[in-house]
This record gives sequence, structure tokens and C-alpha cells, in this order.
Amino acid sequence: MFLNLGTEVLAMLLQIRCGAGWCLGLAALSLCAFAQQPPIPTTGHSGLDQYRASRIAVYTDDFGQLARYREANSGQEAAGGGENRVVFFGDSITDGWKLEDYFPGKPCLSRVIGGQTTAQMLVRFRQDVIDLRPKAVVILAGTNDIAGNTGPVLLQDVEANYSSLAELAGTHGIRVIFSSILPVHNYTPKSQELFAQRSPEKILALNGWLKGYCAANALTYLDYFSPMVDERGLLKRALAEDGLHPNPAGYKIMAPLAETAIAKVLAINP
Repeated sequence: MFLNLGTEVLAMLLQIRCGAGWCLGLAALSLCAFAQQPPIPTTGHSGLDQYRASRIAVYTDDFGQLARYREANSGQEAAGGGENRVVFFGDSITDGWKLEDYFPGKPCLSRVIGGQTTAQMLVRFRQDVIDLRPKAVVILAGTNDIAGNTGPVLLQDVEANYSSLAELAGTHGIRVIFSSILPVHNYTPKSQELFAQRSPEKILALNGWLKGYCAANALTYLDYFSPMVDERGLLKRALAEDGLHPNPAGYKIMAPLAETAIAKVLAINP
């Protein structure tokens, strides 16, 4: 509220006595100094700027959003070792996926948080994956890094975060399935800004790196990209209204691919 005070109002406050002093005037000067603090750097995308501004409390108070699943995890930790538990770990792409409908009766846990980048996921990986003692983790992440949700990031830094997630999982005997980043499209009005934030070239670059990393480190690469991309290299129009988040038709393609990948890693002898 104080950031919107005009100069006349602040000048008036400077002339209001508080007891024998000018305490309100001093407070107003402090407010002026606060108001002159530089704003959050713009990304060039108004929607993303608004999103980042709305997340300041998260970025400063709970960067990894550990609070999201802390209570739910407390009831799950003891049940881990004896079952083929699989954790789906990622962002809003998986957050919108009703796993219980696509994997009925399977011990799948969703530990996904919309809008997160790989840097945030690293913060919560121990709590939301390692401590749950799954046999495997399905990681789908990276689209929000490309968008710059937590600020500009180099692709090599995203790749380093992928490597750290894999190494942490491997240290604890958790089999890793890295999902490709999904393509995006700009075929609808709702898709325009989300598409503009996510370079198809960067998606291809990260997917190429992930595929090579998985091959070099005996990990499983789950390719959602190929069956969901159209002849223009974009997400098929019928699979997402906003050009980013799959609709039921999109998840219908993804589910059997994920199930095959999970079966593959669970069949590997320890």
C-alpha cells in the first residue's frame, strides 16, 4: 500500500507532529527509501512477471516448498521398503495428472509442485523422494527452468541439477527415470505467452542432453516428446488447450509409456 503513496501525501506526513518530535516524518522518509528499492527485473513477459511477483514469499521463505508435502510424507515413510513404490516428481505437467485413474492399484505417489524449477526440486528431493524409500522415481522437470520461473538460468546449470538428482537417487538405491520435456504449441490464444517463454530449441537441447546422459549412466529415458510432437515440431494441438499442460488425451499417451518404463526399471536386479 505504502509503495503507492504520492509525493504530496509523503510531504504531508513529514509535517505531522508525533509528541515532541517528527517521528512520522522520519517514518515517511523510511518509506520513501523503501519505495525507491529496485523492482523485480522484468522477464519481458507480463504473465511471468506477475507470477514471479506473486511468488516472492515462496522464494524468500520456503524456496523448495518443503511445507507442501511435509505432513503427507510423515504418514508414508514407514511403508516404503517392502513395496514397489514409485514417486512421480516434477512440476505442474504431472500435478495435473490424476495418477490414481491411470495407474489404479499401483503404489504411485505424486510429489509434484506446479511452477517449480530443478533448483527448487533439488531442495526438496530428500524429503519428497529419498525419505519415502521408493524403488523408482519418475522425474519430469525443466520446462519452468527454460521459462525462467526462478530467474534466468543456463542450460548447463539445468543439466547439473539433473545430474545431482540422479546421483542422489543412485546413492540411495533409487532407480531413475528421466522424462523428456514435453513440446509446446502456440495454436490457441491461451498458449501464446507460455509458448513465448519456452524456446523449442532449448527443449530439444535439454532432451538431447538427457537422452545422452541416461545412455551414459544406465538410466532410463522416458520419451514423451516424440509421440506428442507434430510435423512443425510443436505439441499436437489436440493434446493441450494452453499449449503446455496435457489434457486427458495427452495423459492417455503418456500413461502407457510411463508404465512401460517403470516395469523396465523394476525388473532390473539390484
